[in-house]
Amino acid sequence: MMNHRSTMMAAVVEDPNTAFQYKQIVRPILLPGHVLVRVRSSGVNPLDLKIKAGTAAHARHPLPAVLGIDMAGVVEEVGEGVTRFVVGDEVYGMSGGVGGVQGSLAEYTVVDAKLLARKPTSLSMREAASMPLVYITAWEGLVDRARVRAGQTVLVQGGAGGVGNAAIQLARAFGANVYATGSPSRGNVIRDYGATHIDHTSTSVEEYVASQTHDAGFDIVYDTAGGSSLDASFHAVTRFGHVVSSLGWGTHSLAPLSFRAASYSGVFTLLPLLTGEGREHHGEILRQIAQLVDQGKIQPRIDGRRFDLKSVEDAHTWQQSGRADGKVIVDVSSDS
Repeated sequence: MMNHRSTMMAAVVEDPNTAFQYKQIVRPILLPGHVLVRVRSSGVNPLDLKIKAGTAAHARHPLPAVLGIDMAGVVEEVGEGVTRFVVGDEVYGMSGGVGGVQGSLAEYTVVDAKLLARKPTSLSMREAASMPLVYITAWEGLVDRARVRAGQTVLVQGGAGGVGNAAIQLARAFGANVYATGSPSRGNVIRDYGATHIDHTSTSVEEYVASQTHDAGFDIVYDTAGGSSLDASFHAVTRFGHVVSSLGWGTHSLAPLSFRAASYSGVFTLLPLLTGEGREHHGEILRQIAQLVDQGKIQPRIDGRRFDLKSVEDAHTWQQSGRADGKVIVDVSSDS
């Protein structure tokens, strides 16, 4: 017979496109190199909606499953070989929810310690849970691939989205001059993050390259939308510049890029969770992000609506509506 320490409550998706079930499940067993975390908050990403719908084959997360990629919580137990964390540490990270690894929509989760960092001290659990996926994605593109530095011009395609606003803030933290495309209705959001807004719905790529860079092009272009946005990025980059995309999954002509002697990099942030390779780097990125946050250089934006494990379905519906003002957060425990 299971006791209270062997079970926990979780939001579970049994089949694609079915509602979350709030139910009791077996609590995960602590493994060497891992920590047991009591989850305080879980961030909702567009990818979570695709996994729930069964349309994210690249995430390799078979159902039934506990979803939730982003997490902030408190270390409850430390596994053999873990020296970086102790019981009581407040941590955050991209902890699971893909590749068959349990996600964060549960009271407890067992996480590879390499994936985690202590959360920024200046943030609440809710704010910290909003950050891992989008900021790691932004960092891998701007810092790891493009080597962003002070004085460069950076164009973010889709600056009002999750990865987009993270890329704006991160590029500005490194001293770059940042521009971002977005619809007129999202212009104020983009300007609030500190970027020059470009209305891509009424301005062609040739026109905004001419007006913003005197036809020189941008040193770095970070595409967060794929498709025609990535095609435009190849026309917007300067000679010897760098284009990065987190959604470069289509078929594109490389001619505009080649004629500029520019380079391209793809970002696939799920790879460490799916393969185990590079997990330590995720933790390192989050440690550096936490420093930037506590220095006042980055501030996440979260939606004001409150959801808990019993109302995860409502959280996903709100995320799907496109009306959320910032990241949608689920309060997994009452002290988030």
